Amino acid sequence: MNENMWGYRESSGRLEGIDLTGFKVEAADGAVGKVDAHSDDVDSAYLVVDTGPWIFGKEVLLPAGTVTRIDVDEQRIYVDRTRDQIKAAPEFDREKHLEDADYHRLLGGYYGGPAHRA
Repeated sequence: MNENMWGYRESSGRLEGIDLTGFKVEAADGAVGKVDAHSDDVDSAYLVVDTGPWIFGKEVLLPAGTVTRIDVDEQRIYVDRTRDQIKAAPEFDREKHLEDADYHRLLGGYYGGPAHRA
């Protein structure tokens, strides 16, 4: 488990200044979608993944701590969760994401890491 679910692992290969929008996201067992938005904010880094037709256009928020590797050349991001875990994740809610600390605690808890801000 990543100690800081809301920060990229040092080993992920995350390079500052690289826009991840449009990168394909690969779960532990296959493709899940592409990055629609992302943040590199300290203690609040995440990816918003559009799962497209795979689960009927649902968007999910993945804390940066789920990212195991970023391949800039191939424009792929690898995460350590399965497709089923991502499919069962709470749906991304733009309003709650911006204003509700409980939403971040819910997501942090779902993905098995410490909660976001108190």
